[in-house]
Amino acid sequence: MIKTINKYMKGLRARYLLGMSTSIVSQAAVVLAPIIIKITVDNILSNQAYQNSYQEGFVNLLGGREFLRGNLWLLGLAIFIVYLVRGLATFLRMYICPTTAEEVTKKIKDRMYDTIQRLPYAEQKRLETGDLIQRCTSDIDTVRRLLAQQLPDVFTSGFLLIISVAMMVSLNLKLALLSIGILPISFVIAVIFFKRIKDKFDVYEEAESKLTVNLQETLSGVRIVKAFGMESYEKEKFDERNEGFRLIDFDLLMNFANYWTIADFLSYLQIAFVVIAGTVFAYRGDITVGTMIAFISYVNSLVWPVRNMGRILTEMSKTSVSVGRIEEIINSPIENLYENGKEYEIKGDIEFQNVDFKYDDGTDHVFKDVSFKVNKGQTLALIGPTGSGKSSMVALLARLHEYNSGSIKIDGVELKDIDKGLIRENVGIVLQEPYLFNKTVGENIKLARPNVADEKMYEASKISSIHRDITGFDKQYDTVVGEKGISLSGGQKQRIAIARTIIRETPIMIFDDSLSAVDTETDIMIREALKSSNKESTRIIITHRISTAMDADIILVLDGGRIIERGTHSELLKMGGMYKRIYDIQNMLETA
Repeated sequence: MIKTINKYMKGLRARYLLGMSTSIVSQAAVVLAPIIIKITVDNILSNQAYQNSYQEGFVNLLGGREFLRGNLWLLGLAIFIVYLVRGLATFLRMYICPTTAEEVTKKIKDRMYDTIQRLPYAEQKRLETGDLIQRCTSDIDTVRRLLAQQLPDVFTSGFLLIISVAMMVSLNLKLALLSIGILPISFVIAVIFFKRIKDKFDVYEEAESKLTVNLQETLSGVRIVKAFGMESYEKEKFDERNEGFRLIDFDLLMNFANYWTIADFLSYLQIAFVVIAGTVFAYRGDITVGTMIAFISYVNSLVWPVRNMGRILTEMSKTSVSVGRIEEIINSPIENLYENGKEYEIKGDIEFQNVDFKYDDGTDHVFKDVSFKVNKGQTLALIGPTGSGKSSMVALLARLHEYNSGSIKIDGVELKDIDKGLIRENVGIVLQEPYLFNKTVGENIKLARPNVADEKMYEASKISSIHRDITGFDKQYDTVVGEKGISLSGGQKQRIAIARTIIRETPIMIFDDSLSAVDTETDIMIREALKSSNKESTRIIITHRISTAMDADIILVLDGGRIIERGTHSELLKMGGMYKRIYDIQNMLETA
């Protein structure tokens, strides 16, 4: 855990150590105050002999015994100065350590965000959004508390423990041994509690993560929830997980309650034991009254750090769980987008040769032995039932997945020899369910090319038949679309996504059923505009509509992961196969 955090403290270690070192000054003040009180009681108000030369030197420095007896305010001033120094040292620690902690956690957040962005596509699909949000917020905040408070507390408590024992031993060995008699028991109980609570924090973090995921999913799908009247069902599901989280949290609180009860009992018992033993020793003349008062102060300084050790160890246990969850993301293998470093001018010739593909989870082949060729500037249409491998096929082109065998070539170059980053710069994809950010319409269209001229944006919008809609908005291209484009219709979102892809001017464009939410007339207008605007671009259209596919240069009909028919619209109709059946059904529905 510390090793991981230390990596992000580069350039900040000296400042953090300075903040920690102020604890030495602060705790030294805690130790000095009882000595001044002891000197006042034993050597000024009474005529007890000095216990050592240091005490005598201190009194002489302030003017001597007789002078101080008539000017006790000087001793009060000395105590005031000691506590003033302690306050200043504590302020410095409370300023330096937390500000350093903020900078360290900022570095971790930046690294987490960068790693998440660069995770392989399959890994990003596997991870749950709510869980990732918790790792980037709650878990990192736990690390911040460790650096800002827990580690300084451990250092402070350890130093105070050592120096308090040393001072008590110097005052009276026998009473010192009696004063620390219960401390080992308190420490053992704290360690046992730490071991017991650590596993419970794993369960707690997992339950909190599930609750966060549930909340995120419900908020993201609020329109679906309302459309299907699922409010009661979602509430019951959330109540169930919330109740499970409450029981886990309650179990943690009960463990804390048991620990604090035992720790407090032992702490007060230790203090009572010292008061009784000190009183007996003072009555017998073994120690002075001032020494007994100093011992009572020291035992308070001694007992509470040990008592708090359970809290500190518990918080560190929680932090170790959080660091583990952070490391799981940070240490994940990321995509090397430019591993080859070779430059290719991608024009748009695509060739599949006996390509097989299946997912890493070991499921059956998505498609097998697929072969076809598309020349630069041609339009390829993929049609077929759901699950036939259409979307997976084009995902291979963007290297979102890797094919298992066979060959995919672009302009005669094996796809795996072309860097992922270069491929994705030259392949534009419009998804069936496009994601729009909570920005203006213009910012969403210019997402990949934020500095492009507005004229290019207007041109892309006209090609995608969305310009007229946008100019009808109150703020036109400055209209904020809301989260996921909630203020827009499905067709408007798809057309804005198409404009966003067109503006990139890539040599290969993929439309993954991205015209499904527009009417047939608009569909035709968009396809005609695409053809006339960029004749050099190779277009791949995935669709369920025959009307969308019929003008393509090549049409592939897929079923069960295989190409069962291929040709032009007229050729496929003559075959009388699946394509003809789909055509007849859709034609019948349109004329009905």
